[in-house]
Amino acid sequence: MNRASSSRLSELPQRVESNRMSMVYATPQSKQSFGKLNIPKPQSVTSERRTSFFGSRTSGTGMARNSTFGGTEKMKDPRPLHDKAYVQQCIRQLCEFLSEKGFPGSMSVKSLQSPSTKEFLKIFEFIYCLLDPTFQMPTSKVEEEVPRILKDLGYPFVLSKSSMYSVGAPHTWPQVLGAVVWLIDTVKVFCCMSDQDLLFADFSDGSTEIEDGVEFNKLFLDYTAETYNKFMQGADTFDEEDADYLAKLKRLYNVDEGLLASMEEKYRILSDEVERLEKESQTDRLMVKRTEKVKLQTDLQKLQSYRSNLESFKANLENKASGLAEELEASGLQVETLKQEESRLQHILSTQKFTPADIERINWEKRELQQTINSLSKSLEQAEQHMWNEEIALAKAKETAEVKLAEYHKLARKLKLIPVSAENACGHDFEIRTSTEYGPSTMVQCRTQIQQLLRKLITDVDEEGSRLTDMKLSLEESIEQVNSNISDKANDLKQLREQIRRLDEQLEQDMQDMAHEEQKWSAEMESVETHRKLLEKKVTLGYDESVEQLKAAQQQYHLVLQETNEERRTVVNNLASVLTTAANHLSIVEKFLEDQHKRVDRVYAEAFREDEVDIQKMKDIMESFIAKVNSM
Repeated sequence: MNRASSSRLSELPQRVESNRMSMVYATPQSKQSFGKLNIPKPQSVTSERRTSFFGSRTSGTGMARNSTFGGTEKMKDPRPLHDKAYVQQCIRQLCEFLSEKGFPGSMSVKSLQSPSTKEFLKIFEFIYCLLDPTFQMPTSKVEEEVPRILKDLGYPFVLSKSSMYSVGAPHTWPQVLGAVVWLIDTVKVFCCMSDQDLLFADFSDGSTEIEDGVEFNKLFLDYTAETYNKFMQGADTFDEEDADYLAKLKRLYNVDEGLLASMEEKYRILSDEVERLEKESQTDRLMVKRTEKVKLQTDLQKLQSYRSNLESFKANLENKASGLAEELEASGLQVETLKQEESRLQHILSTQKFTPADIERINWEKRELQQTINSLSKSLEQAEQHMWNEEIALAKAKETAEVKLAEYHKLARKLKLIPVSAENACGHDFEIRTSTEYGPSTMVQCRTQIQQLLRKLITDVDEEGSRLTDMKLSLEESIEQVNSNISDKANDLKQLREQIRRLDEQLEQDMQDMAHEEQKWSAEMESVETHRKLLEKKVTLGYDESVEQLKAAQQQYHLVLQETNEERRTVVNNLASVLTTAANHLSIVEKFLEDQHKRVDRVYAEAFREDEVDIQKMKDIMESFIAKVNSM
């Protein structure tokens, strides 16, 4: 299994989203190669997931995985994408990531509530370029390209083509947002892997000797076996195992948490400065200078960290060498003592007479002393060989430090920071002397002084660039404003002339129309006056007829009202009689039912008594029959 290509112990895609980086990459011995991103194509990223590399997964959550081949099940996204609170959290996470990475455009939480397809494509292209800087979004068939890219990256869920046509719709945006958040997590993992310090290998403090990675391989194999057993039992997350593995690695390599935190903070500050400088860059020359400045800062930081580690490693080797020398001296004294004891015993043997038992005992002691001498000689040879190896390693480390220091001086001269009289040095000394001239405390002071000078230089360059940028922007705005005013005034003048011409034509036409209208109005006034007189006569006659019809209708209304009241009284009387009859009938029926119920109870009691008598008679007959049978 290749841990460099996958952070999981199985081909199965994760069912639970995780932002953590795999613990396998936590070892300081891991290496990453720079260059174009090589993204392996996953085995399968369809709606039906591969449940296990060796078998199918049962439907139970805690059930164990089988070991037979075959079997698939539907893959369902466990994230609450339809929960508004979760969606808002994802939107805030996306907005913070875009702001942190310097997205070239205005983007806010409000605009991400329902983005357009064009905005989504810009965001997707920006995020994917963090993985592959050579990527360019195609102009055609984008609805097929985006799901294909997510599939190649290993996204475990399906993103349909139809969702690309209406990204901001309420029913499609949560799924698309979930895919974007997953892509952000992938970018973060890639950045964590790429940002490791590759300038030199990490050194232990010598308290634990690790030969050929034996201890690390043992830890890694134990971690692999434990997590795979949990995985075959149905687990998909291994937080406890990861934490235990990370703790063991930290103890194995003596990781300094404070140093790591400080280095991460420095990296974050430098990254923010680089992004800000890249945003403010306007000319190619300024961009080149800023790029060189960032590289110089990175190399300086790595070189300083490398030098401090070399000094600590050198001190550790010196302590080891002194300890080995003491052990060697003690072993030499012990050998001399044994030789004197041997000569004394040899003299006693030559001057005195011994019995066979004494000779046998002396020979046995001699053999034991010879074995002790041989073991001590081997220990002495091993100590000398180890000391020689440590001296060779120290010499190589010194040579590497001198090479890095020479590269730093070369870059500083190229940037005109060395010597003190250089153009960009401003009278300051950026040169770093060798370790023979300064001690560790002096090197720390030199590093602090150079960092302060470089920060001051960065601040001066930023202020000058900001001033020039503001001046250029103000001049461009002034020119644009003047041109806009000139074009607006010319358009206004043309419009006014056209309006004057139209008003003149309209005035002449209105004068002619007014003359025709006056003649027409006079004729209409005469006809209207005649029509008014005829209407007055007709209205007078119609009013008299309406008054007579009103009187007749009032008389007819009184007659109808009187008839209606009489019919109402008749209906009320009939209804009262019907209700009285029904109530009497209901009481009679209730009384009859009560009588029938009493009669039935009485008949039932009589029948029950008769049945008891018959049963008693039958019992007597049976007893007599049984008695006769027994007597016979």
